[in-house]
Amino acid sequence: MADEKTKEAQYQVLLELEKQGLEQFGLMSSQVWRDDPRRVLFVLARYKFVAKMFSGMEKVLEVGCADAFGTRIVRQEVPEVVATDFDSVFIERNRARAHPRWNVTYKVHDMMARPLAENFDGVYAIDVLEHIPPGEPERRFVGNIVASLNATGVCLLGSPSIHSQAYASPGSKAGHVNCKDAPGLRALMREFFHNVFIFSMNDEVVHTGFYPMAHYLWVLCCHRRAP
Repeated sequence: MADEKTKEAQYQVLLELEKQGLEQFGLMSSQVWRDDPRRVLFVLARYKFVAKMFSGMEKVLEVGCADAFGTRIVRQEVPEVVATDFDSVFIERNRARAHPRWNVTYKVHDMMARPLAENFDGVYAIDVLEHIPPGEPERRFVGNIVASLNATGVCLLGSPSIHSQAYASPGSKAGHVNCKDAPGLRALMREFFHNVFIFSMNDEVVHTGFYPMAHYLWVLCCHRRAP
């Protein structure tokens, strides 16, 4: 209503912003908010961890962004973010929902096929590695990520631990073909980097606790090995 007023004056601006259009969930985040609202908190906490680890970098790449619901959290810390997914359905909708205040570049790109030929300070992938088959496919995937980094670039990957899968929902398990434990994740990434650091995560808390009790694992890598 044109003459609608909030009880407290400082909230009147919210009605003005409503006229410009309310923010929207993406395809995946909408489903999560509908079916398991607290999982939204866990997802956003993962993006916050990335944002803090990459704070101060100039340009970073997200691999497998899906609906990129949390990507603007990284954008708060990094002036240039390129978010990619191999599925154009997500990328097209991300572009349609994009807000000019949070200018993220969205691209259709398959990291299994080739690197993204740009000079990135950091590359991250949240909930992607577990969808890549082990062995040669995962090495090709990680190798193409490494090839997308500049000489001093940093890689950060997050994935559910193999120990968590006993408690995962059928929907979560559907595409999980490569969940790892901490030693397995470290071994994979040491093929590509000299320095590899493992973190545990339970719900929204990142820590350095006992790996088999972690629902989620992070691997932070730097000082890439020579090709």
